[in-house]
Amino acid sequence: MNRLTLPHGSVQATILLIEDDVSSAVPLTIGLQAQGFRTLHAQNGRQGLEYVRFAQPDLILLDTMLSQMDDFSLCRTLRQESAVPIIVLSACAHEMDRVKHLEIGGDGYAVKPFSFQTLVTQMRALLRRRELDFQTSPSSDCIAVGDIVLNRAARQVWRAGRLVEMAPREHDLLCVLMENAGKLVSRQDLLDQVWGEGWIGDPRTLNVHICWLRQKLEDDPSAPRYIQTVRRYGYRLTDPAAVPANAAQPADPELSSWIVGDRTRSGGPTAVRPARLTMLSVAEAYTDTLP
Repeated sequence: MNRLTLPHGSVQATILLIEDDVSSAVPLTIGLQAQGFRTLHAQNGRQGLEYVRFAQPDLILLDTMLSQMDDFSLCRTLRQESAVPIIVLSACAHEMDRVKHLEIGGDGYAVKPFSFQTLVTQMRALLRRRELDFQTSPSSDCIAVGDIVLNRAARQVWRAGRLVEMAPREHDLLCVLMENAGKLVSRQDLLDQVWGEGWIGDPRTLNVHICWLRQKLEDDPSAPRYIQTVRRYGYRLTDPAAVPANAAQPADPELSSWIVGDRTRSGGPTAVRPARLTMLSVAEAYTDTLP
């Protein structure tokens, strides 16, 4: 997963350019790459939406007059699904066009022909502001551990500056772990706080949800550095920067004897499914992942 980059950061920010004119897109992407950005190019609105959902860019450059999905509809949909900064690139200098784009979710507006350096400066400013927003969010609503930020009020989770989709139970489980960051939390306490004290079911559904969290938050889910397993007791969420780099643990030992099963929704990583645990309700576990 790429990390959000500040102006002189050492890690590339990913920029998605949604532009149907290849002759305009090529020199712009070459220029952005020369500035240290990683670039993606979508040639129509629907392709752009797919890129946002699966590639999770750090900033979007959105051209107007797109095919398959107009720029207004795309901008509105993007803002409903993500907080990623959007700069609209338009040949229209009319004030009402600018106002409408900004009202429906745009964060910046550049009129063609524009100064490339001015555009890059605007991009860096938006990336920097986004990073500062995480750092200055009210502590009562937000919890931060490493580069994971959880907003209780908005029920949103961010990793390295990117919005991470979370099912309700996944969000609640991560919230408990982050509220107790650095502390060991027993399996029973997690089950009681997330599923409820009166919950009846196979307790190893907790293992499945931990696995899903690792798939979404860890750089390498097979060697987790955030969510640590304490065998036969529970889990601990730690900041990788606070522990030695070689301290990463293998994935949950209790999952080692499980087999790889069906793929999860959206063709994502394969999910583990217990071969010997007939009492685990797979239907229940997967229901928990639905919005």
